[in-house]
Amino acid sequence: MNIKILGTGCANCKNLEKAVNMAVADMQIDAKIEKVEDIQKIMSFGIMRTPGLVINDKVVLSGRVPSVNDLKEIIAKHA
Repeated sequence: MNIKILGTGCANCKNLEKAVNMAVADMQIDAKIEKVEDIQKIMSFGIMRTPGLVINDKVVLSGRVPSVNDLKEIIAKHA
């Protein structure tokens, strides 16, 4: 599984990265987590608000930081 966190480094972007890492660890899944901070790359995904979450090259979330439990559901749904 390939997970990308899209964000330029704001507090919400960092919080999403931390929450994703916690969710993946809790679920004990094998995932490559990548932080994308380059604004051109972020824009190429077509999101209008950061942070963004991309799972297996599909945008599944943007503009908010869900709880760890919500992230587990999102990750499981798109695995």
